[in-house]
Amino acid sequence: MTLADFKQAPWRNSHKKYSDSALAISPAPEYASSEVLVSSLYRTIGFETVSEGSVPQAGRDHDKFVQKHRDRKRTEPAGALVGADTWSTIIHGVLESPKLPNQSSKRFLQVSPLVPGLAVFSGSARLSTNSWHAGGLIRRMIWLGSKDEASAGLLWAELFSAMNVGESDDVFARWLREETSAWTAPSPSWKLVPTPQGEATGLADSDYGRLQFPARQFTKDLVAIVAAKNSMTRRQWVSLLEAILRLAAVSHVTWLCDVQARIWRNVQAALTEDDSNGDGRIAVSVFPQSPQYMAYGGKALSGFKDKASSYLQSRLGINAVLWSLEDVGQPYVGTLSSSEDVAGLCRHIRQNRAALAHAAISKTIAEVLESEARALLCKKGIGSNLYEFARHCLGQRQSANPLLRGYDQGYVLRKSGTSAASPWVVSLGPVSVLALVHCALFGMGGPRSIQRLVQHLAAYGVAVDRNDIASSDLGHQLRMLGLVLDSPDAESGMLLLPPFPASDDVAVQST
Repeated sequence: MTLADFKQAPWRNSHKKYSDSALAISPAPEYASSEVLVSSLYRTIGFETVSEGSVPQAGRDHDKFVQKHRDRKRTEPAGALVGADTWSTIIHGVLESPKLPNQSSKRFLQVSPLVPGLAVFSGSARLSTNSWHAGGLIRRMIWLGSKDEASAGLLWAELFSAMNVGESDDVFARWLREETSAWTAPSPSWKLVPTPQGEATGLADSDYGRLQFPARQFTKDLVAIVAAKNSMTRRQWVSLLEAILRLAAVSHVTWLCDVQARIWRNVQAALTEDDSNGDGRIAVSVFPQSPQYMAYGGKALSGFKDKASSYLQSRLGINAVLWSLEDVGQPYVGTLSSSEDVAGLCRHIRQNRAALAHAAISKTIAEVLESEARALLCKKGIGSNLYEFARHCLGQRQSANPLLRGYDQGYVLRKSGTSAASPWVVSLGPVSVLALVHCALFGMGGPRSIQRLVQHLAAYGVAVDRNDIASSDLGHQLRMLGLVLDSPDAESGMLLLPPFPASDDVAVQST
């Protein structure tokens, strides 16, 4: 691969040093609802033989299989306890997940991912064979947010155990597990899938120890969500898991966009300045200290689009520099997974600035950016996909069926009005409020100040003024759910109450 190849297809020909970085956005996010995240996570963590692309066809095959048994009166597969008519009612009624308004005329199987077996034939991001690997993104978040590989592996195994349907699950979940297996032919094996060696990378110890970032908070919250499983039904627990996944995934991707933009600013400085900011200051400037990506009650999607656009420009610029270094015979030999690595790259650029200038690096960067101007505006390609990812992960599900319009209660964004043109504003649904309050108070053993929730949301880049909570819709949700105790002695006059009983059987420790 050469610089000329990169110029011809800049999005396809990323430099290996860039694509192998722990800070790269991989896999590249596209459209995904919260249920797609859960379904794909089932396949990633427990179904080694089920690929993302096989799911749409498996759904069509499942419907044909059920219809075949409906045509043969009083027949059902071995092990099934209900007939084909009843099973069809469960799949297309009891477990039905709403389709989007633009999907109302499309025929495909889409159900709530209550048990692993349902993810074999439902919950694909696309209705074709080239769906992106949403579960892989969650897996990378766990490894990046854990202090070391052993901690990540332990959390991965504990999450698998929790997502499994065992004897501690409710009767309906256990029955659904067996019935789904009987109606799936052939039924794939459900067992823990090890993480590929190339993905088992995290932040350097020097960075991890001083940073608070979304993936790190996510690993802590997963411990809390796993601990809460025995306090509720399977459906309730999966809803809590969805709520944390959707906020954490978008915050993580936005944080990576922010980091990439910061790396690019340092690389640009190295191309034009003798000393740049100094290695120590570069190390500090690579990672945001207190990122804010959303303000509660405010519009959010325009901010996501800006971050995505900055990321795209940074990606093109960093790759152009790496390929140019190759072209002048001075390739960068380090990695790009830590602040020290970025400082090393900047040193290497400064040492070879004359050669890069002679090779017209500034002209190369300008040409690449100009040729991809529409993509940089998020009108198409990766930028548009990132925008759709944030919109559908965080936004309340818009249903083609009016009867299911209240189906999604774990949202982070909601429409501010009834018009299709109404903007999306940051407003937590009741399930998200329950999940976040539980995670914020996990291990505390009693009421705490409302400031705990404010700090917890801030870890995901959501800014909330604690003085506004009491009079906002967040305060209303907290009161309606019985999660606060009004106290004149507390900040904002409110104390948070744990929503679920404390659990003593937690096998993993917060990192």
